[in-house]
Amino acid sequence: MEKVDSRGLTEQEFLIRYAEKKYEKPSLTADIVILAREQEALYVLLVRRKNHPFLGCWALPGGFASPRETIEETAARELEEETGLSGIPLIPVGLYSKPGRDPRGWVVSQAYAALVQRETLQVQAGDDAGDARWFRIAGTGADLRLTEEQEGFDPGKLAFDHEEILQKALAKVHVVD
Repeated sequence: MEKVDSRGLTEQEFLIRYAEKKYEKPSLTADIVILAREQEALYVLLVRRKNHPFLGCWALPGGFASPRETIEETAARELEEETGLSGIPLIPVGLYSKPGRDPRGWVVSQAYAALVQRETLQVQAGDDAGDARWFRIAGTGADLRLTEEQEGFDPGKLAFDHEEILQKALAKVHVVD
């Protein structure tokens, strides 16, 4: 005998009547923080966005999940598509769901991080990343500064809430106290 709920419906009957549109759904994304130590310096890999929103701004690699993949698979796929990097073990950093974090709507992101050997990696921008570069990290917390050989860089200009994600990743992979 099939179980029925308080309305007398079997699970199959419930699912037929279920109004999926009754509950708004967020989009799901993955953001990836790739960190590298080189001598006494610490670097983060960023991509320059070549599409809206935040066109031309620097951001963490990442993007939207497909309904046919896990969020871990999304992170690996997006990292490879935007930077050419693959096979890097990623550790979860946190879930980011603050309303308004993405101007396109309700977007929730699972962030990941990895600490790698920069000199062993060949980075190449692809997909919707116009460029991919390593930026040196100086300072922590409110004093966080990112610099690149040809240009000074204000971390306040990172797209979305990526500065917050970067700060959490730095603590998560134990590169700052």
